[in-house]
Amino acid sequence: MDITTLCAIVTSLRVSPSRSQFFRYESVTLSCGEHENSSEWKVKRNTATNINEECSIDWGKRNDSQCFIDDVYPSDTGMYWCESGAGECSSAVNITVNDGSVILESPVLPVQEGEAVTLRCRNRTMFSSNLTAEFYKNGLLFGRSATGNMIMHVSKTDEGLYKCHISGAADSPDSWLAVRGRPESFRSPHAYILLPVVGVCLSLASVMLLCLCMRRKAGAAGDMDPEVSYIDVTITQIVQPKKDRGNTHTHTHTHTHTHTHLHLFVSFRFCVGTSPISLMLSRYVTKIF
Repeated sequence: MDITTLCAIVTSLRVSPSRSQFFRYESVTLSCGEHENSSEWKVKRNTATNINEECSIDWGKRNDSQCFIDDVYPSDTGMYWCESGAGECSSAVNITVNDGSVILESPVLPVQEGEAVTLRCRNRTMFSSNLTAEFYKNGLLFGRSATGNMIMHVSKTDEGLYKCHISGAADSPDSWLAVRGRPESFRSPHAYILLPVVGVCLSLASVMLLCLCMRRKAGAAGDMDPEVSYIDVTITQIVQPKKDRGNTHTHTHTHTHTHTHLHLFVSFRFCVGTSPISLMLSRYVTKIF
C-alpha cells in the first residue's frame, strides 16, 4: 500500500549521504527536517520482513526527528518515510543496500527538469579514477565513461530505472530516477501580443486629441474648412497555430497540443469636423484544444 494515500505530504525525508544505494556496513542518517514539534515526527519503513516499522534500537538510533543507522545490511533495503502524530507525512524514498561489489550513486529525491545530474558507478574494492563503466536505462545501454561518472542535464524523458556495470566486476542494483517538470508560467502568452497593441491605441488616441484641439483653435480663427473629413486606422494582427516540427500528416497524438488562433482588430476613427471622436477596439480570440 502506498503510504502517501493515507496522509498529507508536507515535507521530504532527507538522506545523508544523498543517494539511494549503499554498500553493506555503511552509515546512513535519515532526517524529517526542522519542525515546531520535531519530537512528534518519526522515521518509518517497510522492508521485506517488517511493515510500518518505527526507527528503534532494533535497526537504528532515534534523536527527535532523526534516525541514525550505523551499519546497514541488505535486510535494511526498503521504503522509508517520515510521519507525524497529526497525520502528516513525507514522500517515500527507496533505499537499497547491496552486499555485492558495485553500486550506482544517483539522487534519492526527485530532481528538477533541466538540472545537471551526476551518476556515479562505484566499486567497493577499486578506487581508481580510471574506472570504465557502462550505464543502462530501463535495461538499455545509453552511455560509457572512463571515469565511472556520467553527467546529464535531465528532462522529463530521462525519468526511469538506472543501473551501471563495471567490466570485470558486476552490475549495480536498479534505482529509479524521478524528474519533476518545470513550473508553468502564470502569465498568459496573449499578454505579450496585447500589450503592444494597447500601446499603439494610446498613442493614436493622443494624436486624435491633439488634432481635435488644433482644429478647435483653427476653427476659432476662421481658418478651418467646415467640411468633415476623417482618418481610419486599422491594425490587424493574426497569430497562426503552431505546427509540430516535421509533421506533414494529420494523425492522433498521445500528447495534448494546444493551438491558438488569435485575431486582433483595432480601428480608430477621428473627425476633424463636427462629428465626435469615435474609438473602437474589437478582439476575437479562438482557442482550439
